[in-house]
Amino acid sequence: MYDIDASRMASPFYDEGHQEWRTQLRRFVDREITPYITQWDEDGQLPAELWKKAAEVGLLQMSYPENYGGIETDVFHMIVAAEELARPGAGGLYASLMVHGIALPPLLHYGSEALKDQVIPSVLRGDKHISLAITEPGAGSDVANLQCRAERDGDDYIVTGEKTYITGGMRANWFTAAVRTGEEGFGGISLLLIPADTKGVSRQLLDKKQGWWCSDTASIFFDQVRVPASNLIGGENQGFLPIVHNFNRERLGIAASCVEFSRVCLQDAIEWAQERQTFGKRLANHQVIRHKFAQMLQRINATQAYLDLCAWAEQQHQLKVADIALLKVQATETLEFCAREAMQVLGGAGYMRGSRIERIYREVRVNAIGGGSEEIMRDLASRQMGI
Repeated sequence: MYDIDASRMASPFYDEGHQEWRTQLRRFVDREITPYITQWDEDGQLPAELWKKAAEVGLLQMSYPENYGGIETDVFHMIVAAEELARPGAGGLYASLMVHGIALPPLLHYGSEALKDQVIPSVLRGDKHISLAITEPGAGSDVANLQCRAERDGDDYIVTGEKTYITGGMRANWFTAAVRTGEEGFGGISLLLIPADTKGVSRQLLDKKQGWWCSDTASIFFDQVRVPASNLIGGENQGFLPIVHNFNRERLGIAASCVEFSRVCLQDAIEWAQERQTFGKRLANHQVIRHKFAQMLQRINATQAYLDLCAWAEQQHQLKVADIALLKVQATETLEFCAREAMQVLGGAGYMRGSRIERIYREVRVNAIGGGSEEIMRDLASRQMGI
């Protein structure tokens, strides 16, 4: 078997603790996830007990305060986790299992102590689930255009509207939901914590997806849903800052997953080429095939270096908006290239369901769109350049 880790560039940002974390997680993934991931993907969902198992190994608690049951870690622990969860080759795994990583931070940083005590510990234990509800049928990347409305009525808000493409939406016990409480634009947006079992909340499974099969995705409907005003996260009409607060970590996680998916593509393609015989010799002995591997590794290493530097800058509170935007583009383009080349090397074997390459190839597009599309990211970066 080709040792893909041998091609991993040495990095000054990872210490012995990070390596021990990788070893621990790899054992967990090899034991609890990899043998079953193909079936879970076909089933369209992860087993409920996986969250408890993930909590036992410390996955869910990363980067949350100890007083809520969390474990103090740094951004490189998160990158290691994203990479190790990518190794089974199913993007829906990280997206669904770790969805609290984009839904809890607004509550942690801007919510009341009562809300934090109620929600965070149970999510970190794997007992309960929370999802981020931002996207609407008419407002994806254009967050300022969201229309889901929350009208104040005494001590409550009355919420009416629809959210869609919500990761973990069928399983969630709470939604961190963006709602319009004021005028049009960014200045009229608030965040509300909405319990999923509140009267007037309904959901519809979206299961006809190109990828992320094992991650449940839903549309959420709010029909005159009464939510206590005390569930407001941050100030009224001040919800945009809590929404964007976690963009850096989300995009770093996406980039890390894409880098590891690319390594998986390289590993599986090399192993196939070493065994496959064509025209009287190993496929790996054909120069045109070896050059594919060199190009894949070149892009993987360049993207890993960019990722590590951006992660360090984030840790130092020096990360530039243009860099995190372009890192995401770099990572998704690297994934697209590597998935294509691996599919070319494996041919029909890569096209059949059940292979890691087939799953990864299907999930290229969701990475290029989710968390900020490539087009939005390039435009954001160019505007930050002050041209």
